[in-house]
Amino acid sequence: MLRSSVLKLATVFVGGLLFYTLFTLSKQRDIYVHQGNAGMQNLRPAETGPNEKVVAAVDASHSNGKAAPSIKAGSPQSSHSGQSAADVKPSKEKATFVTLARNSELHELIKSIRRVEEKFNKKFHYDWVFFNDEPFSQEFKDLTTSVISGKTKYAQIPKEHWSYPEWLDLEKAAQSRKDLKEQGVIYGDLESYRHMCRFESGFFWQNPILDEYEWYWRVEPNTDIHCDIDYDVFKFMKDNNKKYGFAISLHEFEKTIPSLWSHVKKFMENHPEHIAKDNFMEFLSNDNGKTYNLCHFWSNFEVASLDFWRSKAYRDFFSYLDGTGNFFYERWGDAPVHSIAASLFLPKDQIHYFYDIGYNHGVYTQCPLEEAFRQAHNCDCQPDQDFTFRGYSCGTHYYDTMKLPKPANWKEYTAG
Repeated sequence: MLRSSVLKLATVFVGGLLFYTLFTLSKQRDIYVHQGNAGMQNLRPAETGPNEKVVAAVDASHSNGKAAPSIKAGSPQSSHSGQSAADVKPSKEKATFVTLARNSELHELIKSIRRVEEKFNKKFHYDWVFFNDEPFSQEFKDLTTSVISGKTKYAQIPKEHWSYPEWLDLEKAAQSRKDLKEQGVIYGDLESYRHMCRFESGFFWQNPILDEYEWYWRVEPNTDIHCDIDYDVFKFMKDNNKKYGFAISLHEFEKTIPSLWSHVKKFMENHPEHIAKDNFMEFLSNDNGKTYNLCHFWSNFEVASLDFWRSKAYRDFFSYLDGTGNFFYERWGDAPVHSIAASLFLPKDQIHYFYDIGYNHGVYTQCPLEEAFRQAHNCDCQPDQDFTFRGYSCGTHYYDTMKLPKPANWKEYTAG
């Protein structure tokens, strides 16, 4: 009997030791937390219902211990001079990165994610939410999770958010695509581009996967961040009462939005209660609102308040615009829609230009012009590629209307 008792005790001890060992090892790996996505609907009839996968990526070391150099006053980074990444407090804002991407864009997207992680998120570990109009592949989930220091979440877009409204005249929409293609308008004939612009304008912020967040930073494939960001961008926005942030501004193609401004003016007449007293109309119009000068903030990079899009003012605005059908009858983009809304419904001092980030997408680059700043923040962009003060940009107009001092050497970078 004694021997039997000893054997039982030994078995319990070994079992407990094995459990502890396995538990310890599991903490060293990625922790996968699956959450049902009952609220999401299938996009395409032939596909199975979407799932949302939440992955907590465990990474114990994200600090290089390198002190940030001193930066000139006025920069968001200046208030963080001398602060090392190791000194960053663990508290975070209710914020996330947001990306709309397809499985085929994975490897280009990974390059963009790595840069955001390298330049910013390895210090702060913010979450990342991915949207797709089709189910994400396991490869997409695994690879994105492996390079992101925060939690990753995946959602398939509901059918009603990526399809034609029932009331839309499909023949009229098809003729519009044909006409714009013949006119050589970029993305003029693409149905998917129109669905994307409508989704980014009116639906991404309504998705329940974002309910827990108050802020987001939009990241797209084939984008790049050039400078080290040593401060919490979301905390900066909150502490300074900013609601919308951008990196590049430029003129829209007029052929894509021929009737947009007439509808904006009608909305303003019908809803004067939504127009901010100290708004930024002068950025949008050179004649006090009679016409639209086509200036907008490039929305492939934006850091913004989700609560702003959730507001009654913006909900009413999007509902009115969507009811015109012109996301499909014309080719309205989410960038002018977002820009017009932010400029009209927010006081202009709640709009922020992130000149200190260094951003690139396609042929356009925003690069800090001050050499000392670039060196201090390890910016790997070339100032002669900066688009801010060149002809097609709205950067000069933004500085002038905001009454901001331009960099001392800005005139050297105006050609082209």
